[in-house]
Amino acid sequence: MKILLTGFEPFGGEPVNPALEAVKKLNGKTVAGASVSFCELPTVRWKSLERLEKAIAEVDPDVVVSVGQAGGRTDVTPERIAINVDDYRIKDNDGNQPVDDLIAPEGPAAYRSTLPIKAMVSAMKEKGVPASVSNTAGTFVCNHVFYGLMHILAKEGNRRKGGFVHIPYLPEQAARLGGQPSMSLDCIVEGLEAALAAAVTVEDDHKKIGGAIC
Repeated sequence: MKILLTGFEPFGGEPVNPALEAVKKLNGKTVAGASVSFCELPTVRWKSLERLEKAIAEVDPDVVVSVGQAGGRTDVTPERIAINVDDYRIKDNDGNQPVDDLIAPEGPAAYRSTLPIKAMVSAMKEKGVPASVSNTAGTFVCNHVFYGLMHILAKEGNRRKGGFVHIPYLPEQAARLGGQPSMSLDCIVEGLEAALAAAVTVEDDHKKIGGAIC
């Protein structure tokens, strides 16, 4: 089996993106019998999906997991759902700032992850890594890639598993920004490795509460 991991280049004025640093650490590893490859995505609206689709064609993975930075979060958070909208609070790295645009005009309003997200959370917690299910991937390039990924996989007939995971800031980012939660790179990598093992081995997701009141 093969896993394709993606991580974004830095954006928003940050010199580092923990998602890219984490997936680079996992590149070349074998997780639960599956070989891991990584791809760096530009934090740019359409270019990100062009690069992602090319990487899928090159690697031909069984599982695709895109990883992104979510400043302010305390946990590693597998995402439940991607929505068909681009509404950027800040500009992407090419200066794009769409408002209320559809990602795929012919696509559904939303796609659910096909990863076993609750099993992934359980696996991370067993390793002592703070983790929880997220029910919103935002409306920036992370959601754009998550939705675009699931749209690509749906058009292929869903023969691969796919989804998105958000991770917190690194400590050096939190120190610079002030008052933000963070997680060490080693902890993030350990969590992602446990999550990937669950993604490869678990077919039917755990039936555990992972919702939110609001």
